[in-house]
Order: sequence, then C-alpha cells, then structure tokens
Amino acid sequence: MTDYVLVPGMNHGGWWYEPLVAELEALGHRAVAVTPTGLEADPRTDRRISLETHVQDVVAAIDSLGSGAGEVVLVGHSYAGLLITAAADVRPDRVRCLVYLDAYFPRDGDSSWTLTCQEERDWFIEDSRRLGDAVDPLPFFDDRARPHPVGTLLQAVHLTGAWRQVPRLVYVEATQWQIPTPMRISIDRVAEEPDVEHLVWDTRHNVMHDGPGRVLALVRDL
Repeated sequence: MTDYVLVPGMNHGGWWYEPLVAELEALGHRAVAVTPTGLEADPRTDRRISLETHVQDVVAAIDSLGSGAGEVVLVGHSYAGLLITAAADVRPDRVRCLVYLDAYFPRDGDSSWTLTCQEERDWFIEDSRRLGDAVDPLPFFDDRARPHPVGTLLQAVHLTGAWRQVPRLVYVEATQWQIPTPMRISIDRVAEEPDVEHLVWDTRHNVMHDGPGRVLALVRDL
C-alpha cells in the first residue's frame, strides 16, 4: 500500500483528482486530494491566504496519514509544484517520491510570478481586477473552479534544500499548449537535473482531461 497526497493547480480543488483517488483506492492504496485554503466550494475564511498557507495545507495532509518514514508520494499539478516541493522541504523524511505534473520546479526564492511566462502574468493581473485579492478562473475551466488568492502567486517560496533528500523525482512535461508553455523555466531546469526522470506527454496541460488512466499508470507503482 502506498499513501498519496494529490495537490491540484491554480483555481482548482481536490475534486480535480476524484477519478484518480477512486482508482488508487480500488488498488488498495490511500489517497488524499488536497483543496488549498480559499478554494473550497464555499470558502469560509477571513485569513490572509499566502503561499505558506497552501504549503501548510499539504504538510497537514501528509501528517493526517500517519505514515512512517518514506511512505508518501506527493503529486502536484502546475502551481502545486511549488507546494509539493516546499512541503517535502518540511517533511523530507516522510516523502519517497515527488511527481510534477507539468508543474513549476522551484528553487529557493522563486514564485509563480517569477517562474511563469508573460501571458500568465497578464492573466494574474487582468483577472484579479474584479475581486482585487483573487484571480478569476479562465472561461474554459470547470464550473467548480474558484478564484485563486493572488498573494499565493506573488510570494516567494522558502526552501532549505532538505527536499533534495527525497529519493525519487519525476517530471511530466505536457506539450499541447496554445501559448508558449509557462513551464519553460522549470522544464529547462529539469533537463539539467540528471536525477529527475523527465517524461514528455503529448497531452494538454490538464493531464486529467481524458481521464485518470495516464496519470494512474505513472503513479500507481511508485
């Protein structure tokens, strides 16, 4: 049995992973799909939501499993590459694999803003005008997508380097982007990392769009 903590990308909640959770549990594994603070269906918080808030959401999910050393596989999509890396930096002894699904691959001091492309930065600015403190989902997102706290996209991640203790790192690059991939900085970094398994998928950024099969085949035996 393997314990999985699954973290969605910007504007999304744990619902994005529901089909994958069902498949993993049918195989006898445990899987927790995280909904970061403020992205619940009916958010009820007056807290200032920062990147660190979302990192602690992931750490809490790891702790909730009560797993032993090196028993958790952390999976992050897109924005969540920052979260899984920072959570592993806090709990390096608990994690045996980090899986980046077309996600940011950060270094200390990075943020979503510094890692992404100009088209994405324009989205952060233009679509935060309505609420001021959150970026609206794009029109083609699922109806369950929520406004994303803008501070989490601007705050720098703090990494001590402890996350490098995780034995296995897997990076999935998705190639079907309509704009230059916002993951270019991350992909170029991964190409320089001999210890990162770099996979290239001919799929859109939403790697769950066609169902959980492809992701399931990747993670079920990690």
